[in-house]
Amino acid sequence: MGPDPRLKWIVCMMVVIQFIAFYLVKDLDWKWVLFWTYTFGSCVNHSMTLAIHEISHNTAFGNHKALWNRYFAMFANLPIGLPYSASFKRYHLDHHRYLGGDGVDVDIPTDFEGWFFCTRVRKFIWIILQPLFYAIRPLCINPKPISQLELTNLVIQVSFNVLLFWMWGAKPVFYMLAGSLLGMGLHPISGHFIAEHYMFLKGHETYSYYGSLNLLTFNVGYHNEHHDFPSIPGRRLPLVKKIAAEYYADLPQYTSWVRVLYDFIMDDTLSPYSRVKRKLKGDVKQE
Repeated sequence: MGPDPRLKWIVCMMVVIQFIAFYLVKDLDWKWVLFWTYTFGSCVNHSMTLAIHEISHNTAFGNHKALWNRYFAMFANLPIGLPYSASFKRYHLDHHRYLGGDGVDVDIPTDFEGWFFCTRVRKFIWIILQPLFYAIRPLCINPKPISQLELTNLVIQVSFNVLLFWMWGAKPVFYMLAGSLLGMGLHPISGHFIAEHYMFLKGHETYSYYGSLNLLTFNVGYHNEHHDFPSIPGRRLPLVKKIAAEYYADLPQYTSWVRVLYDFIMDDTLSPYSRVKRKLKGDVKQE
């Protein structure tokens, strides 16, 4: 356990790469803006959301510098365009503490999602609209008062977006925002949203993925390992699997997130309802 000293430098490099991309796309034809938005920008921005996931566990600077992690997450948030890092931290820790908790864990789809998106075509649309549902679901399931950090995140992000538009025009802003939405929708990397906790097999609630896309996603595919030890940085999760192989080797696992998306859409027994939901008892302490 403990911080990953390389994480902050990797995140800084990713932010710089996207800033360079903003400059490069400003003079391209729109068809090339669209091409690079999906093939490159969406990958980097989805990867950046998972860097923010890492930072939410204080793995950039450690638990003793928690506020440094919060502001560094806002810096990592800049190329994404949507101010969400501060809110993500609050809700994500509830997801770990109360996995599947009814009315608390906003990773659980709403009743409407489970009822409506039940056919192959509708599930396909639901996957495209994943960013929308992840944005509005907390407001429906577990709304929280706006915090000072969330306001700060909002002001910094909107100011950056306006500055980007003022300096280089609409194309970089489109590249930024569309890249985030496309990367979290119908995209190979977004298979992890479905792979992590949807019950493809009865009795198995959390699944790991050991494919090559972990290289772009800070090993978020090692999801059983991550939920067992959320304070261990993603870079060290393969070591957890190696040390405790007898606990992980025989668990159901994935090797393709694209196959996960395909199976979820085509398997008529699967839907947004294919999640474990728990009625929580006792005191519930949320972020």
